[in-house]
Amino acid sequence: MNRMFLIARREYAAYAMTAGFWLSLLAFPLFAVLGGAIPVLIKSSEPVREVVVIEDGAGAAGLSASIRDALARDADRQRERTEEAMKKAAAASGGAANPAATQGAMASLSRPALRIVDTPADIIAAAPGAARDEAVRRHLTDETPKEQRLDAVVFLTRDESGKPAARVWSARATDDTVEDFVRDALRSANRKTVFEGAGIDAGVVEAAEKFRPEVKAFSPQSAGGGEVSFRDRLPVIMGLGGGFLLWSLIITGASILLNSVMEEKSNKILEVLLSSASTTEILTGKVLGVALLTLTMLAAWGGLGATAFFLFQPDYAAMAGDILWQGGLLAWFVGFMVGGYLMYAVLFAAIGAFCETPRDAQTLMGPIMMVLVVPIMVMSMALRSPDAPVIQILSWVPFFTPFLMMARLHSDVPLVELIGALAGMFAFALLMVWVSGRAFRAGALSDVKLSWKSFVGAVRGGGN
Repeated sequence: MNRMFLIARREYAAYAMTAGFWLSLLAFPLFAVLGGAIPVLIKSSEPVREVVVIEDGAGAAGLSASIRDALARDADRQRERTEEAMKKAAAASGGAANPAATQGAMASLSRPALRIVDTPADIIAAAPGAARDEAVRRHLTDETPKEQRLDAVVFLTRDESGKPAARVWSARATDDTVEDFVRDALRSANRKTVFEGAGIDAGVVEAAEKFRPEVKAFSPQSAGGGEVSFRDRLPVIMGLGGGFLLWSLIITGASILLNSVMEEKSNKILEVLLSSASTTEILTGKVLGVALLTLTMLAAWGGLGATAFFLFQPDYAAMAGDILWQGGLLAWFVGFMVGGYLMYAVLFAAIGAFCETPRDAQTLMGPIMMVLVVPIMVMSMALRSPDAPVIQILSWVPFFTPFLMMARLHSDVPLVELIGALAGMFAFALLMVWVSGRAFRAGALSDVKLSWKSFVGAVRGGGN
């Protein structure tokens, strides 16, 4: 027992005492924040496209007004969303939010996608056809001075049946923003024309276009028994976050164990350990040491997240604490983490006992990593359809249970199903301990290269 704990302490110290471990530990939340902030920054910094709109022919008269009307309606909708978001931000922070800062942030995210500018004189003067197309090309290329450059030129026309149509020239062939906007605007204009042709007043059509209903969600399962609030949606976010966190912790810990065993075998350190401790003590000590390392990562990430939550959103932090403790989310998280880590840790350690280089491990690691991609893809689906038969079946597969059950917890999974899946996972984890223990013993005591045949043979022979 003492040797086992000595090996665990050595395994923990080998990583925890290095600067690289703590740097990588702090880098994870940093990159997580950047991962969420970068799309917002990209959207806020996206340039407003300068577009010229030309009515091509007498039949297209009035179509440019429909594009301008669509832009105005879009600006009104964005302004309404901005005001609504500001009200929610103020309510969530108890009125403590900075209105100017909030308004500035919202304004940067709600800028129009395009702006209509005056048509250059040379395009107006050019004769329709090849000459005008050449003039358009000059304003869309990089060779044109920046102050004369355009992002798109739109020619509005009508087809043979009199329906609105357009030709859109874009500076970038892959940019379809202007194309999509013009298509929606012309569809709206045609709908308005059809309604007016049927005798419906233009004001009625305009009012119908601008209408934006206020929809409130209610549920008997909400915290207040009525209207659904953020408190009711928080378990969904926490369940999904817990599933991804479990995946990161378990795979990180198991990968550390794989590399540790593989490195010690290539450096003949494993042979030295075998001279003073049994394979069971070595495997148990290593699994325990990396488990402590995983708990260190969890404590660091959880501490940083909780501190930021309490500082910036104390009301939401109180809700999250209530869900963790009284809702039982924390207890299930611990249970799934222990079982999931045990399954993957002993498996990765057994694979590492057969390997001396990462290339040696690729024989078995490839299929295992493909299996691990499945819960990542299914977890997001579990948010919308947690009780779908396929998701229910997959959540009973022990390799997927820790992650999918965490993502499904928000849907009030029956206690019998939770306990059954947890028991099945631990039963399978014990089987994995037995299988991987035999494989670890065989790999540690031999120089056989890793393959499916050698791995199965080691399990069947137990290292004999």
